Amino acid sequence: MFTGIVTAVGELTALEDGPVRRFTVRGPWPAAELVLGASIAHDGVCLTVTAIEPDKSGALYQVEVSPETLRRTTLGEWTPGSRMNLERPLKVGDELGGHIVQGHVDGVGTVRARTDTDGWMALTVEAPAELAPFIAEKGSIAVDGVSLTVNGVSGTAFDLMIIPHTAAVTTLSRLQPGMRVNLEVDIMARYAARLAAMTGAKDVK
Repeated sequence: MFTGIVTAVGELTALEDGPVRRFTVRGPWPAAELVLGASIAHDGVCLTVTAIEPDKSGALYQVEVSPETLRRTTLGEWTPGSRMNLERPLKVGDELGGHIVQGHVDGVGTVRARTDTDGWMALTVEAPAELAPFIAEKGSIAVDGVSLTVNGVSGTAFDLMIIPHTAAVTTLSRLQPGMRVNLEVDIMARYAARLAAMTGAKDVK
């Protein structure tokens, strides 16, 4: 479980193709702080650590990515040198600074527009049609693993305002029109829609 508050930016140093794709990531945490089997969110995708070794700037660790994850997220577009938002899982007692994020990407959106004003970034993102019902004005959404507030919605597109601090400490500052981003809708919206659908079905009967 995560909060969408990115704590570090990692770098892909190597990838290994095969039935399961393996990524080697450089992270800022000392190797002694990581354990095999640990979960880390990478651009909003929860992945399991399968190998760890010390590095001068922190640690190099390996994660494995299934074909299904590659198909449903932007991770298949990564190449050595790609940078990604990292978040380690929430601990009991930690401050919930963003919103509840599971690290299960629901779909991939496309940046349609970007405007920069005095350090602020305004983005318009097109969501897949099947996700649009779960995105509401003033609701929460995770974009490449970053917890953000939806400023407005128009059809399948939604607007975001990125504060200068968030742009500086995440990879969102690189986003340009045409680029793809991982989206995870608010879990509460998902359950509310499911409940409404079930209630409606009972009413029909």
